[in-house]
Amino acid sequence: MDERVLTDPRRKRQFVRGMFDGIAGTYDLLNHLLSAGIDVIWRKRTVDLLRPEPGWHVLDLATGTGDLGFETAKRDPGIVVTGADVSVGMLRHGVDKERGRPECLDFLAGDAEQLPFPDASFDGVTIGFGIRNFAEIDRGLFEINRVMRPGGRLAVLEFSKPSTPLIRGIYFLYFKRILPLVGKLVSRDPKAYTYLYESVMLFPEGETFCQHLSEAGFESVEQVGLSFGIASIYTCSKL
Repeated sequence: MDERVLTDPRRKRQFVRGMFDGIAGTYDLLNHLLSAGIDVIWRKRTVDLLRPEPGWHVLDLATGTGDLGFETAKRDPGIVVTGADVSVGMLRHGVDKERGRPECLDFLAGDAEQLPFPDASFDGVTIGFGIRNFAEIDRGLFEINRVMRPGGRLAVLEFSKPSTPLIRGIYFLYFKRILPLVGKLVSRDPKAYTYLYESVMLFPEGETFCQHLSEAGFESVEQVGLSFGIASIYTCSKL
C-alpha cells in the first residue's frame, strides 16, 4: 500500500471513506467471522465501562453499521444514541439493520474531526475500531472533547499489540497473512484488509494513546486489555 495513504491526512480521509463504502456489504460478516464472534463480547465490555445512564445522549463515532451504538441503546430505553460515520455505504447498512430492532439510533454522515454538533452536546462518546482511521487523531480527540459535556465519559475500543512473545507472533501472522487473504476472498477488496494490518501497526497504542487523551483535555484515563492484549478499551472523562 502507498505509504502516503497512511501518512497524508487528505489521502487517508479519501481512502478510508472509499474503502468502507466498498466493503460495507460484507463488513459485519467479516468482523464476526475473523474475530470468531469475540468482537461482540468486546463491544459489550466497552459499554459496561462507559456506564451510560438513563437520559444520556451518546455519540457513537465511526459507527459503521451501528453495532456499538445498538449495544449502548440496549442498556436503557431512556438512552438516546447518535451514530456518525464518514461512509454513507456503512450507514445505509446500519439503517437496514435498525428495522425491526427495539433499539433506535439516529444515523448521520459526519467526520469525527469536524463534527456538526454544538459544544457540550453529549454525555458520552464511544468509538469501536475507528480511532486509528482518523486522519489526524489529536484533532479528532479535541473535537470529541468539545462536543462532550463536563463530566462526560469516553470509551474507545481498538486493536493493540500483545506483549507476550508467543501470542504476539501468532497475532502478527494472522493480521499480516491470514486476515488479508480471507478479506480479499470475501470482500473482493485486497487493499481493505492490508490497510487494517498497517493501520494497527501505526496506531499509537497503550501509554502513548493515553497521553494523547490527557493532552486533549481528558482525565482519569485508563486502559483495559482484552483477550491477551489483542485489543484494548480506553476510558476517560472530560475535565
